[in-house]
Amino acid sequence: MDGISNPQAWAPPHHPSPPHPPLSPAGGEDKGEGARPWHRVWPSHLSTSLAYPEVPAWWILERSVQRFPHRLALRTLDHETGAELGALTYEALWGSVQSVAAGFQRLGVGRGERVALGLWNGPELVISFYATWLCGATVVPINPALTERELAVQAADAAVRLLVAGAPGVPVAGAVAARLGIPLVVAGGSQNAAPHGSLQFDELVRADEGGVSPSVVDPAEDVAVLLYTGGTTGAPKGAMLTHRNIVANTIQFTEWYAFEPGAETCLGALPMFHSGGMSGVMNVPLYAGATILVFRRFNPVTVARAVERFRATRLFGVPTMFIALLNHEESRRADYSSLRACRTNAAPLPASVKAAFDELVGREVLIEGYGLTETSPLTHANPLDRAKPGSIGIPLPDTDAKVVDLETGADLRAGEAGELVIRGPQVMKGYWNRPEETAQAMAGGWLHTGDVARIDDEGYFIIVDRTRIRVAPCPTIWVTASPTEGRQNSL
Repeated sequence: MDGISNPQAWAPPHHPSPPHPPLSPAGGEDKGEGARPWHRVWPSHLSTSLAYPEVPAWWILERSVQRFPHRLALRTLDHETGAELGALTYEALWGSVQSVAAGFQRLGVGRGERVALGLWNGPELVISFYATWLCGATVVPINPALTERELAVQAADAAVRLLVAGAPGVPVAGAVAARLGIPLVVAGGSQNAAPHGSLQFDELVRADEGGVSPSVVDPAEDVAVLLYTGGTTGAPKGAMLTHRNIVANTIQFTEWYAFEPGAETCLGALPMFHSGGMSGVMNVPLYAGATILVFRRFNPVTVARAVERFRATRLFGVPTMFIALLNHEESRRADYSSLRACRTNAAPLPASVKAAFDELVGREVLIEGYGLTETSPLTHANPLDRAKPGSIGIPLPDTDAKVVDLETGADLRAGEAGELVIRGPQVMKGYWNRPEETAQAMAGGWLHTGDVARIDDEGYFIIVDRTRIRVAPCPTIWVTASPTEGRQNSL
């Protein structure tokens, strides 16, 4: 099997992992060195500190290729009919990643370059993420629904070297690529429909270049993903997530939700071009050797049928997705008994929705969490066996959080509302080319979220309001309620 069997073979620059910052009292009495009030409700299956290898982000996939080469990695399903559109094993997926990486390198993509991916969920998006990382370059995920002006602003700000877009987005992507003078790779459609001079994604996949040499990266410093967020003025800001950030949060997420290696089937309906989808729908399942059921968009009927047909074990989403499953008569009739713990975040989960969906499944599975684009994204989640309705849960391993006074910045006690601040290995390097905003957001070594929260006596965090300026106002996604209807939801 072709592949890179030893992720250390590329000899990364040596940066000893910095010790995790000592935990200071946060919302309760300190019970000893590094103790926290939430440690009293800590999950029994998990240590409060984990090991994070100093490896590039492509290692997330490569490790599963070595362990589960013949297991299905991606099964792509039509979001309207549920028909199977294609499938790739881990070995085949890795081969496609290497071929596309070689193609990207021929187009001038190397370490430190940035590649914009304007793609809906599909194998092309997954392949392009990992091919970019294999080149040592930075992924710039782009919402395919952006207007030409919006895309041009983000692509220019990131100084992208290459743009990859789906066939439906060619009119917009082609105009932006021409304006910036960069190559365009088109996924899907016919060659005749693509702009002159563009390349077809399938041609890169089919090219046999005898493998690719992965670029040397510094996991602690090199940026793996540049994710744009909206600001209070509407100007986009690029959150720089390093390879270390991505690997650490993938491991935190996987271990918290107790994924069983090589034995999971996950619904992939959240958009992977947003932080929650990139992590929970793509990286975490691939790290765990899971099969991802890839949907271009969420549709409650087809998703419900897929859960039953493929005995899906994980369904990560946002509250309106679970509301849609509860509200549609056909989706309510599906068998959800195969589901294990399912994360929901991005918006408050109504207690009634949690109770109704847990009842539909037959046991507790819906577990609320919290995260930001700037934190890769997950920072908090409810313990699987002690979820508290209305709470975002407790900080993940090696993650510290506290609540501070909105005016003075002083630490507050349990029960008092103030700004939620966070630190941990998943917190971003900073904002791209915005040193002043970086310094403001990360003042004092803590990420200032702009969310108003309080901590209860057991150490659970509850979001109660928003401050005037928030780190990353949530973007929107379209959740298809039926083939002809839609609804918006924050992610």
